[in-house]
Amino acid sequence: MNKAAIIDQLANKIRNDFYGETTGHDWYHIERVWKNAKLIASNEKCDPFIAELGALLHDIADHKFVENFEAEEELRTHKILSELNVDDSTIAAVLHIVQNVSFKGGIGENKMRSIEGLIVQDADRLDAIGAIGIARTFAFGGKYGNMIYDPEIKPTNFQSEEEYRIKRTHTINHFYEKLLLLKDLMNTDTGKKLAAERHDYMKAFLDQFYAEWDGKL
Repeated sequence: MNKAAIIDQLANKIRNDFYGETTGHDWYHIERVWKNAKLIASNEKCDPFIAELGALLHDIADHKFVENFEAEEELRTHKILSELNVDDSTIAAVLHIVQNVSFKGGIGENKMRSIEGLIVQDADRLDAIGAIGIARTFAFGGKYGNMIYDPEIKPTNFQSEEEYRIKRTHTINHFYEKLLLLKDLMNTDTGKKLAAERHDYMKAFLDQFYAEWDGKL
């Protein structure tokens, strides 16, 4: 099994499939998660091949866009990796990552059990915060018809994953419902370090936003 060749072939496929997506879950998001995962993996005792595969496939059937996402995650992951002649044990390890990487409202315990999965989870969460995270959350909100901000609608304390998937309010609420929570949910030391600066950037953005909204600047 030529691991480098498999990674290259998979990256090319994902690039073709996700290029031009407009909710912030496009090829360039996946590429950034892939790069983040490689950086974090370089500081951890792990199988970097599994981490890279997991990063490239982490959005293959995201729950926000695919109705029967659990079945589709399994089907698509098996199909793609089998066609690349990846062995069954590696496919199982990658599928575990794909099925457990998502935030899903932060409901319940983190079900990720492998270090490779924790790495991919951190890599994905890093791309949800900071300057790029801000851009992505407004792209997503606009795509689905969310208002930028309504001070009368307060953030939701989600009670279920289903509620998190279907509830739409306004984009500023998403900072409090997800983005500002991620710093304290990072798994690795590298992830925690990188998240801290991005977290502070988002807080500064919100301070500026409210000052402008209230006519103070």
